[in-house]
Amino acid sequence: MLFNYQIREYFLYSGFVDMRKGIDSLAGIVNNELEKNPLTGDLFIFINKKKRQIKMLHWQGDGFAVFYKRLEKGTYEFPQNNADQNNMCIEGQTLQFILEGIKLSSIKKRKRYTHIIVNK
Repeated sequence: MLFNYQIREYFLYSGFVDMRKGIDSLAGIVNNELEKNPLTGDLFIFINKKKRQIKMLHWQGDGFAVFYKRLEKGTYEFPQNNADQNNMCIEGQTLQFILEGIKLSSIKKRKRYTHIIVNK
């Protein structure tokens, strides 16, 4: 993944963000609009209106890290979100698919065996 740090959860902000915003402004969105603490170790993902730019904000224990990527051609595809929510929690693998340009609607997971241990 992008960071060699423990990331608890990945939150995709459903609104569009001006990519000129810096760390403090993005942390403000996390705190005020998402009503989450930006210092938890979660990764917060922001996109611009044209869906060609993405920024990610992550607290690494001693400071914030920001990852920014602008596509020269094409757009990012994002999962559909409930209109009532201003964010959604996604899996790290879904984020990787988004960054690599994999079409999310065509991804099909195969069934796998899961062994469940029941303690008596």
